[in-house]
Amino acid sequence: MSDLPASLHLTPLNALHLELGARMVPFAGYSMPVQYPAGLMAEHHHTRTAAGLFDVSHMGQLRLVGPDAAAAFETLVPVDVIDLPVGKQRYGLLLNEDGGILDDLMFFKRADDIFVIVNGACKVADIAHIQAQIGLRCEVIPMPEMALLALQGPTAVDALSRLAPGVEKLVFMTGGHFIVAGIPCFLTRSGYTGEDGFEISVHNDHAEALARTLLAQPEVKPIGLGARNSLRLEAGLCLYGNDLDPTTTPVEAGLNWAIQKVRRTGGARAGGFPGATKILAGLAGGISANGILTRKRVGLIALERIPVREHTALHDTAGNAIGEVSSGLLGPTVDKPIAMGYVAPEFATIGTRIHAIVRGKIVPMEVTSMPFTPNRYFRG
Repeated sequence: MSDLPASLHLTPLNALHLELGARMVPFAGYSMPVQYPAGLMAEHHHTRTAAGLFDVSHMGQLRLVGPDAAAAFETLVPVDVIDLPVGKQRYGLLLNEDGGILDDLMFFKRADDIFVIVNGACKVADIAHIQAQIGLRCEVIPMPEMALLALQGPTAVDALSRLAPGVEKLVFMTGGHFIVAGIPCFLTRSGYTGEDGFEISVHNDHAEALARTLLAQPEVKPIGLGARNSLRLEAGLCLYGNDLDPTTTPVEAGLNWAIQKVRRTGGARAGGFPGATKILAGLAGGISANGILTRKRVGLIALERIPVREHTALHDTAGNAIGEVSSGLLGPTVDKPIAMGYVAPEFATIGTRIHAIVRGKIVPMEVTSMPFTPNRYFRG
C-alpha cells in the first residue's frame, strides 16, 4: 500500500486491491495496483503459465451509435471500419492532421453500435476529439459507468468457460454478450499480453463481485501494472506515451499491418483520414510529406545482462547518435534485457549491432524481430 494523493480517481476494485495487499501507484489519474505481494516476476510468470486478472478500469469505453457511425469513424482512423463484420474487433489508430498518433484503440462492431476502448491517460481528450469531429454524424456516448477487467493466460479460457459456458467458442478478436456467474458482461477474446485471454466490460456495480468470483477460480491470481508492462513488451506491443505519441506516424511505428488495403492508395476508400498524404506516401516507399523517413521502431536485445530503460540514447558503433529507447526492461520469460526504440532506418535491419549508453557505459545491443516471445492468441 502507498500514501497517494486524494485527487486520484478510484476504480470499482480499489477496496479489493487494498484487501489483497497491492502496492498502489498513480497512473493515468487513477490509483492503480503496480504489484501484489507475490511480486512482478511471479505475476508475470503466472500469466504466462496460468491466468492473471488485471484491473484496467482506467481505460475509456464509449459507444458510437447511428447508421452513419462506421463511415464517420473511418474519417478519424486509417483502418477499415465500414467492412468490419458484426461480432469482430479491430485495432485502430486515432490520428492528428500531421498523421501523428493521438491514441491507439480497439473497436468492436456490434449490431447496434461500435464499441470503442481507448487508453486511460488519453480518454478525456479522445472522447472530446471524437465528439468534436463526428458528433454531428453519430451519437458519441461515453460509458463511465462501466469497468474493464482483463483475464489473460493459457488457462484463462478454462476459468471463464466454467462461469460462462460458450466463451470457449470465441476466437481471437471476436466477442459478445455473456452472463458470467450471473453477471451481465460484454467480453472479447483479446488482450495486451500476447497470451490467449479475454477483456470483460462490466457495470461498476458488479465489477468487484465479478473480480472476486474470477479470483476464486484455481487458475487465477491478481496481476498489477508492472507485469502488464513486461508482458506487453515481450509481446512486442506498443505502450502509448512510450512507444507512440502525437509526433509518431504509423509508418515510423511499424504499424503498417493495421492499415487495411481498402484505405491505402488504390483501395476503394483510400485516404480520407488525418495525415493521409504523409502516411500513404510512407506506405508506398518510405517517403513522407517532409522527406525521407527518418526513424523506425525496432526490437532490441542487449548482449550484456544490463537492463536498458526508456529514453536511453542509442549510438552506432562509431559513437554517433542514431535514436532512443522507448521501452525497455529485463524480460522475465526470455530472461534477457529487451527493448523497443526508434533508430535511423539504415540501422533497422535485423542483426544490426548498435550501442545503448547506460549511465555513461556502452551496452552492446542487436536489432531483433518481434515479438520477443511467441504470441499465443487463440485463432481456432
